[in-house]
Amino acid sequence: MQRLLATERTGAIAFAIQFCLPWVLMLVPWLSTSARAQQSSAATSTLREEFEQWVAKGSRALQQGENLAAEQDFRQALKLDPQSVELLNNLAISVVRQGRTDAAIVIYQRALKLRRNDPITRRNLGIAYFQAHRYTEALPLLESFAAETPTFQSLDLTGLDLFALNQFPQAAVYLDRASQVQPDDLPTLDILGQAYWRAKNYAGVTQVFNQIMAVDPNSAEAHFMLGMAYDIMYEEDKAMKEFQAVLAINPKFPAVHSSLGLIDYREHKVPQAEEEFKQALSQDPSDPISNYMLGRILRESHRPAQAIPYLKAAVAVNPSYRDAFFQLGQCYLTLDRPREAVHPLETSTKLDPDFDQGFFLLGKAYQMLGQPTQAKQAWGICQRIKARKNVQAKPIG
Repeated sequence: MQRLLATERTGAIAFAIQFCLPWVLMLVPWLSTSARAQQSSAATSTLREEFEQWVAKGSRALQQGENLAAEQDFRQALKLDPQSVELLNNLAISVVRQGRTDAAIVIYQRALKLRRNDPITRRNLGIAYFQAHRYTEALPLLESFAAETPTFQSLDLTGLDLFALNQFPQAAVYLDRASQVQPDDLPTLDILGQAYWRAKNYAGVTQVFNQIMAVDPNSAEAHFMLGMAYDIMYEEDKAMKEFQAVLAINPKFPAVHSSLGLIDYREHKVPQAEEEFKQALSQDPSDPISNYMLGRILRESHRPAQAIPYLKAAVAVNPSYRDAFFQLGQCYLTLDRPREAVHPLETSTKLDPDFDQGFFLLGKAYQMLGQPTQAKQAWGICQRIKARKNVQAKPIG
C-alpha cells in the first residue's frame, strides 16, 4: 500500500490502496432454508455440490488475480445462498479490485444488514469508504478496526483518515502508534511530522525529523521535511532547492508540486503556480488543496466557470473546507447565479460562525434573489462580528 503523503502547508491527499482481505473463502457451510430442507436429499446434495464448485472456482480465481472471473463465480454461488455474508465479502473484494469501489460499498452494506456487527465486514467497508474519499463514513469503522486489531495497517489508515478530516492532533496519535510498530516506515513518519506541524506540536516535528534523518538522511522524505521547514520560515530559495531534490529522487513524490505551487503563488508567479497545481492534480486528482488553489487562481483571473469544478472537488473531499466553499460561492455570484451561491456561502458561515466575509457575501446573494429580510439579517451578523473583532483588536487603556 502507498500511504497518504501531504505537504504540511497544503494537506494534499494522495494515496493508492490495494488490500487483500482475509475473507478469501474456500468452502463455507451450506446455509439451507426451510424450503430447501423439504427437497429430496438427492436434490439437496446436488445443489450443495454445485454451490461448493462455484465457491471453490471463485476463490481460486480471486487468489490468482482473475477478479472479473471471481466476481462471476461468486454471483453464481450467491444465487444458491444469497444470505452468505462470507460470499458477499468475497464478491465485494473481487469488485473493488476492479476499481469499482462504490459498487463494493453497496455489497458490504448488504452484508452488514445480514450480520450487523460482523467485524471483518465493518473493517472492509471502512477501507472501501476510505478509498472512495468518504472519510467521515470511514472514521468510526476504522477506529473500531484499530481498537480491535491495533496493527500497523489499522493504526495507519485511521491516522490518515483523521488527517484527511483535518483532525490533526487525533491523527498524530494513531500515526505515532503506527510508527512505533514500523519505526522505519518513512511515509508514515512523513505524514506524522506534518500532523504534528499542523497541530503546532513543534517538539513532535523535531522528533519526527530526527527519526527520518536516522533512517535515511538522503531520502525524499528528509528533503521534503527540510523544504517544508524552509518554506514555513519564508526562505523560499532554500525550500525550492529541497523540493527539487525530492523530485530528483522521486519524480512522483506526492505533494511536492503543490508545495512548489504555493511558493510560486506567494511570490505572485501565478502562471507558474497554475502549472504546478495542474501537475499535482495529474498525480492526485482528489487533492483538496491543489483543487482549491487552482480554483482560486482561475476565479481571481476572471475564469469563474472553469474554477467551479475544482472548488467542488475540494469540498467533496474535505467537507470542512471553509475557504473552498467561500470561493465557490464567489464564483456563482460572479456568474450571476445567486441561488447556487447560497448553499456554499451558508456552509462557510456554519463552518466558521465568525466569518464576517461569508456573511457579507451571503447577504449579497440574498439581495440578488430579492430577499431583503434575509440579506439584512446576514449583513447584521457581519457588522456585529466586525465590531467585536475591532474591540478585541484595540488595547485597553
